[in-house]
Amino acid sequence: MSILLMAVSCTLDKTDYENETNTAVTEHYEFKEAATVTQDHYKISIETLNGMFYQGYNEMRLKVFNIQTNENINASEVTFLPVLTKADGSKTSCPYQYTLNYKPNDRYYSGYSVFTEKSNTVINWKIYLSFTVNQKTYTVHKDITVNEQNNRNLNMTSFTGNDGEQYYIALISPQRPAVSENKLVAGIYRYNKPVAVTGNFPDPSQFSYSEVKGYTLQLDPRMPEPSMGNHSSPNNKDLIQGNDGLYHGVVNYTMTGNWTLNFILLNQNGKIIKGTKVSTDFTPGVPGTKSELFIDTLF
Repeated sequence: MSILLMAVSCTLDKTDYENETNTAVTEHYEFKEAATVTQDHYKISIETLNGMFYQGYNEMRLKVFNIQTNENINASEVTFLPVLTKADGSKTSCPYQYTLNYKPNDRYYSGYSVFTEKSNTVINWKIYLSFTVNQKTYTVHKDITVNEQNNRNLNMTSFTGNDGEQYYIALISPQRPAVSENKLVAGIYRYNKPVAVTGNFPDPSQFSYSEVKGYTLQLDPRMPEPSMGNHSSPNNKDLIQGNDGLYHGVVNYTMTGNWTLNFILLNQNGKIIKGTKVSTDFTPGVPGTKSELFIDTLF
C-alpha cells in the first residue's frame, strides 16, 4: 500500500517545484585567486573554489609572495579574521579559522570561513590578515564581496540552542548529489561570547568561534512538497565528528527534487540542543512538517 501511495503521490500536480528542480548545479573543484593585498615587498593571494567568496562554507588557500623575486615564501604566524560591518555601524563576524595551517608540500596556508551573509549596499565584509617574515609582523586588510550561494546543497543555518548558545551549521559536501547514498559533510560551530573588551580593534577575542566537539547531528531527510507526501528514505546515517573536525554522515536521495534535511543536534551527553522529531505520517497533498532545525536542499 505504501508503494502504491508513493506512486500516486508522484503523479500529483506540482506547483513551482518543477522549475526549481531544473536549476543546473555546477560543481567547483578548481581553486582560483579570489583576492590579493600587498604590504611592503609582499603580496598575499587568497584562493577559493571558483575564485569567489560565497555565503556559507568557504575553504581557503593563502599564499605569500615576495614581490621583487615572485618567490612563494614561508611566512609564520599567518592569521585571518573576517569582520562584517552592518548598516548601523555595528561589527560582527562569522565562524572562521584564525590561525592558518601551513601545507609544506603545496606551499600554502589552509583555512576556512563560513560567511553568514552576502554583501549588499548596506553591509560590508572586510578581512584582516597578519603574517611574520624575518621576525617582522605585517598586518593588512581588504574589502571583499561575499556572493549569494546559488547551490542549495551548500546551504547553512544559524540558531540559538536550548543552552542559550549561538550555533551555525554549514553544508560542505556533496556539491552535486546523486540519486543514491551520498556522503554528507557539514561544519558545526559555536560563537564564543567575549568576557570583556581588552584589545584594540580588530581584537580576535571579540569575534571568536569554535568547532563544536563530540556532538551528534541526527538526520531525517524528507521531500516536503505536497506531491511527495513528506516521504523519507532508508539507509541514512547520522553525522558524527571526524578527525578533520567536520561532521560526516550519509544521506540517501531516492530521487531528484526538493529535500529537507531535518536535524536534531545532541551534545556529548545526548541532550537535545535543537531540533524536533518529524512525524512518519505520509501526507500527500499538503506541505510536509519540518523539524525546528533543518536545511533545505535541491538537486
